Amino acid sequence: MAATLQGKRIAFLATDGVEEVEYVQPRQAVEQAGATAELVSIKPGKITSFEHLDPSTTYEVDVRVADADPARYDALVLPGGVANPDFLRTDSDAVRFVRSFFDAGKPVGVICHGPWTLVEADVVRGRRLTSWPSLRTDLVNAGAEWVDEQVVTDNGLVSSRKPDDLPAFCAKIVEEFAEGKH
Repeated sequence: MAATLQGKRIAFLATDGVEEVEYVQPRQAVEQAGATAELVSIKPGKITSFEHLDPSTTYEVDVRVADADPARYDALVLPGGVANPDFLRTDSDAVRFVRSFFDAGKPVGVICHGPWTLVEADVVRGRRLTSWPSLRTDLVNAGAEWVDEQVVTDNGLVSSRKPDDLPAFCAKIVEEFAEGKH
């Protein structure tokens, strides 16, 4: 990937329980494309990622979501993991942060269980997306059109189902983030 994201700043919103590979691989993809990535979280200090249900690696938080200015970022990534989006969707600052990207027309990438936070932010109505299969009913009930596809793009929103989809997801978020606002 060429430096198509040179000068862009990408927020990765995550907390304890984030799926390791769904945080690491997309972050590497945007950084290799020239972007600056920052870990935004609901708490300061460090968060612990998971490999499925087992604790894995800790990561230093760059900024607490309550203190983060969405205007500083060009795009947002919401990695999955089961616990991570469940914690995020109960945090009003995280929900507000996510909604602000949609209000501004900025691109967003979301994978696996990540769309739970989108449901809480009420930004999936009328959109076509995918997720981990167990979120289908939640997304449909929130007004989304759920499809079982490797990667889905809908007006700047890129979604994927699971870690196996990461190569396609990473390529598509770089492409959409390079396009900018939608």
